[in-house]
Amino acid sequence: MTEIFALFVSSVLINNIILSRFLGICPFLGVSKKLDSAFGMGLAVIFVIFGASLMSYGLYYLVLVPLGIEYMKLITFILVIATFVQFTEMFIKKYIPSLYKSLGIYLPLITTNCAVLQVALDNIANEYDFINMIVYSIAVPVGFMTVLVLFATIRERLDASDVPNAFKGNPIALVVAAILALAFSAFAGLV
Repeated sequence: MTEIFALFVSSVLINNIILSRFLGICPFLGVSKKLDSAFGMGLAVIFVIFGASLMSYGLYYLVLVPLGIEYMKLITFILVIATFVQFTEMFIKKYIPSLYKSLGIYLPLITTNCAVLQVALDNIANEYDFINMIVYSIAVPVGFMTVLVLFATIRERLDASDVPNAFKGNPIALVVAAILALAFSAFAGLV
């Protein structure tokens, strides 16, 4: 149980996919201007990463390994992720149209979000058993969502603040992201 807890805390705080591995930066910067959009994107990323990881893990161990074609994992995982994102996009478009409009182009970009593919590949490379794969596949997107929501909250406050013209927009966002990465590095001694 301690190992599972350590994996969860490590994936959410210490080895955060955005702040320590710099993956998923496009939606991080693009959708973090409003808190509700960031929250919706975070939920979509949790759903996609968890579902794609579950399907990729099963496909790898139930199909690719028995057939001896493990080398096909990259192409297989990309197809699984693309399919899963399309399913998610259709679901959000039908049942939550306001979120679909607020996410705009960033929702289909989850397909090319390298964080989604990295989690699926990490599950295989780290040789996680099923329980560890589930924990890791939930913890990483929870960390993604945590940082995204935190960053969106800060950016909303910055929009209401008096920021020098040279720093308005993305420059101040990148400075804040660097400070967040520095702050999250303090969790390194936690586990």
